[in-house]
Amino acid sequence: MSIFTNRLAKETSPYLLQHAHNPVDWYAWGDEALQRAKQENKPILVSIGYAACHWCHVMEKESFEDKETAELMNANFINIKIDREERPDLDHIYMDAVQAMTGSGGWPLNVFLTPDAKPFYGGTYFPPRAFHNRPSWKDVLTGISQSFKNKKEEIEAQAENLTKHISQSNFIGQKKSGSEVAFENIFNKQNLHQIYENLMKSADKQNGGFGLAPKFPQTFTIQFLLHYYYFTKEENALKQACLSLDKMIGGGIYDQIGGGFARYSTDPEWLVPHFEKMLYDNALLIIVLTECYQITKNNLYKKKIEETIEFIKRELTSPEGGFYSSLDADSEGEEGKYYVWHKKEIDSILKGNSELFCAYYDISEKGNWEEKNILHVDINSSEFAKRRNINEEEFLQMIEESKEKLLIERQKRTAPLLDNKIILSWNALMNIALSKASAALGNDEYKDLAIRNMEFLLEKFNGNDEHQLFHCHTQGQSKFPAFLDDYSFLISALIQLQEITSDPSYLIQAKELTKYVVENFSDDNGGHFFYTHKKQTDIIVRKKEIYDGAIPSGNSIMAFNLLYLSVFFDIAEWKEMGISLCSLLNNVIAGYPASFGVWATLLQAITYDIPEIVMTGKEISDLRKDFLHTFIPYKVFQSATRETGQFPLLIDKVINKKVQIYLCKNYSCQKPVSEIGELMVQLTNLAQNNG
Repeated sequence: MSIFTNRLAKETSPYLLQHAHNPVDWYAWGDEALQRAKQENKPILVSIGYAACHWCHVMEKESFEDKETAELMNANFINIKIDREERPDLDHIYMDAVQAMTGSGGWPLNVFLTPDAKPFYGGTYFPPRAFHNRPSWKDVLTGISQSFKNKKEEIEAQAENLTKHISQSNFIGQKKSGSEVAFENIFNKQNLHQIYENLMKSADKQNGGFGLAPKFPQTFTIQFLLHYYYFTKEENALKQACLSLDKMIGGGIYDQIGGGFARYSTDPEWLVPHFEKMLYDNALLIIVLTECYQITKNNLYKKKIEETIEFIKRELTSPEGGFYSSLDADSEGEEGKYYVWHKKEIDSILKGNSELFCAYYDISEKGNWEEKNILHVDINSSEFAKRRNINEEEFLQMIEESKEKLLIERQKRTAPLLDNKIILSWNALMNIALSKASAALGNDEYKDLAIRNMEFLLEKFNGNDEHQLFHCHTQGQSKFPAFLDDYSFLISALIQLQEITSDPSYLIQAKELTKYVVENFSDDNGGHFFYTHKKQTDIIVRKKEIYDGAIPSGNSIMAFNLLYLSVFFDIAEWKEMGISLCSLLNNVIAGYPASFGVWATLLQAITYDIPEIVMTGKEISDLRKDFLHTFIPYKVFQSATRETGQFPLLIDKVINKKVQIYLCKNYSCQKPVSEIGELMVQLTNLAQNNG
């Protein structure tokens, strides 16, 4: 037990609390630390990580728990620990700085700042002793301290230049003023084909996915391919999307026993994951799995959606209906220990069923990873049963019963650390996933989960001012002003909820939040939204985040929100704004679509026109469920059981017992139909006549 306690003991973040008993005199980011740096004229050391970060734990044990190292840090620096998930705004700024200085980034992120919080040196993991051209942490500390004392003017000049560079990065990829491009030169089929071709250049056509190891799910790329197939019937697009999902589902990146996906794979075959499980990854994979299921009707995708949601319910859901952030990769000091198996354990638990189970999941005495076994599947169940000359249905029943037994035994192990922060943006993504799963699978339980979660978010994340929101909620406390992605993802979740519930109140809330974003996050000089609120004062730069990375860009989701809500409320300037946000990036989207996957998919939707669909009738629930089960990429959809003049799409729509479905464009509707099949014919004709 450590004899030390520092200021982080007063924090609520599980990551910061992990460091509360380091001998380092840690501060959380705030006025106290920043003012002390100025008063004592000391450089600031900012160390950024998160609870599920393996190398963050390694550096803590090697350096931050070492008394001698801590004394060096305490004597020469004001030391600040930041949970990147609590303060993504600070992480964005200082990650950009380190990437500019070193060409790479990651976590832990260690950045040295001047007393006025401007960065001048940094890196990621530093070992306790020099290793492979990487200096030791003590050498770095000593060198920086001496440089700050002896070359302060040079350091301050460097920090000033770097800060200007970070600020100027807000304009990377955007067209210069006066270089407007005609709509048809951006939103056309040739542009989409170029995006498709560029994505397929990096496609792994054997193992699925894109690029080399480490391999991330890249759900936005998969989603673009699914939509591209819908519009063009290009079979190779669907094939690569399905292959990618199939290989992940069968691989070690998917938890074959308990459901849910790990963050990424360390190898091309998806066998060995980085075992941390993040809420946002699972939400995004559920979303793309629902779309692939709607297209293919492959029950494998349905099953994995159900298993992943069951994992979320079991391990990442709070009693109040919020969703926790993540599960650590480590337990008992070892990465993956909770998830891997020795064959003798399986034999002992499954008895006579072990031989078939082990053959199916590639379990052996020697193991497939560090003398242990990561469960994965290289063959589909029907082919396996055929080769073994056994009944497939009985085999699958045995597999399910065996997995239940192993899950019960696994739960007796020391579980990985749970990061119980409830983050607004990540919860909104999970809310969207539940709405889409409810629509695709016709499952009302998922709708109820989404409604309960939304009630929790709207209650717990409300700020003091009207429509002001908080970013995260931990141990009963809501903290930090919400960021652009918090607002944009929540607006999108409200939109999806109204589609599956027909509750117009969600649209009203979405409209009010959108007005708030336009007022408080816009750039007076034009261009994309800022990541932070205009009244936020504790950052050196207001950044604009446009890349679709691990999660979507708040700007790309906001562009769709503006287009969607412009139709519902007949707000022409919102439509213009949404199209403009997308068109500003037309060159970089086509050239680097893997980094702009959501933008690319939105560009595709605008090119083919986003259909406006209205369903009316006093008894529409069954037909609405059938409609939502059908795959249509981006769409504006509203259903109503009674007449109202509140929404332009519903004006002059007489509602009676017979269900009517209208396909509209600019509020001009085609002849109503009463069958989903008839609507799909109209949609096909619309797609063929556009782009």
